[in-house]
Amino acid sequence: MKPLLIGTRASALALWQARHVAGLLSAQPGAPPVELVHIRTMGDVQTEVPLWQSDGRAFFTREIDRALLEGTVDIAVHSLKDLPTRLDAGLALGATLRRAEVRDALLSRDGMPLAQLPRGARVGTSSLRRRAFLARARPDLAHAELRGNVPTRLERLRQGEYDAIVLAGAGLERLELSAAVSEYLPIEHFPPAVGQGAIGVCARESDAATLRRLLPLEDPATRLAVSAERALLRRLEGGCQVPLGALGVVHGQTLRLSATVCALDGRVSLSAHGTTAATQAEAIALGEQLAQELLSRGAAALISRERARVEAP
Repeated sequence: MKPLLIGTRASALALWQARHVAGLLSAQPGAPPVELVHIRTMGDVQTEVPLWQSDGRAFFTREIDRALLEGTVDIAVHSLKDLPTRLDAGLALGATLRRAEVRDALLSRDGMPLAQLPRGARVGTSSLRRRAFLARARPDLAHAELRGNVPTRLERLRQGEYDAIVLAGAGLERLELSAAVSEYLPIEHFPPAVGQGAIGVCARESDAATLRRLLPLEDPATRLAVSAERALLRRLEGGCQVPLGALGVVHGQTLRLSATVCALDGRVSLSAHGTTAATQAEAIALGEQLAQELLSRGAAALISRERARVEAP
């Protein structure tokens, strides 16, 4: 039987995600053998470039999705927060796996929570979103660029390059590194990135057999939540450069979505929230509705100003 080829980055977290998907597929009756194909992305090559200086879209996914379209691999496994809101023509998001931890985690050298970090403490993050919400909560902190895979970032913290760093809780959980967490940052003050904590699996739209194999991996509640978040982000036309946090949560037959856009200095923020029926069409409509609300209240000017600030030489 022809093996099913899974395209993935070769970082520890990406491999965990790909192996997790491979295990789920291999457990299906009559499943073909599954093989991983390591693919280097622009994000892996340009390790010294701050994420906010990239174009903000497909930095960690473009090369994998290209291999998928070319038929080099059959499936692409991504952290959903890295996946552009508009997929390349010919690709489909075949499965959205059950979401893991959505919160950001603070890791400090001395185990101190955010409130107890000394004034001027050096905090590492590669995310403008995290930087903006940190500035809102603690304007006295110093922000420093942080790149590399999760183990590399932890090692740089241990070596004293930073007093603290902020990482996604889901990645730490998956790599069994949660013991290093000093504090999980509260969602109401530090809303997560769109799609954070979720794994997305893409296949070619024309590959009906593979898409059928992905159906059992789908988590409907996660799909609804991230569909609303991604619709909001798509309407705002954002990327890594936009300090936006958003979270959709399904309770029974209801979906609640909240979103906040924040200036990099933390002084100005705009928030919106709403609820709707937990259906795919309503989830997308709610995301677009909240995006329009934010835009009507000045989000476009705020986003434009922040983009100009980070893109200035």
